[in-house]
Amino acid sequence: MRCVIARFPFDLTKSGVLESMKGIKPEHAPGESVIIGRRTYPVKQVGQVITRQDRRDFSAGEVLRAMTQLGFTCRDLAPAPAPTRVVNPLQQASAMLGAPVAA
Repeated sequence: MRCVIARFPFDLTKSGVLESMKGIKPEHAPGESVIIGRRTYPVKQVGQVITRQDRRDFSAGEVLRAMTQLGFTCRDLAPAPAPTRVVNPLQQASAMLGAPVAA
């Protein structure tokens, strides 16, 4: 598959990516990641290995798009949990009694 990453064209295949990533130890992946084989790699690490470019030269979105088209499982950043509303003891007791909670 032909794709463009950091304004350079690359002919990538699933087997080629698997071969490139063989023997590469995955870094910690707190954000976007790609599952290659049984390992989860950060997107930027995969992009660096397969393109041999500096991580600053391409975006995670470019690599995610290419890896998805090749059939790899990709994970985006997990959405931040919604903040929970702090309820004081009086409001909690009122809610338990069925009274509307005051804001």
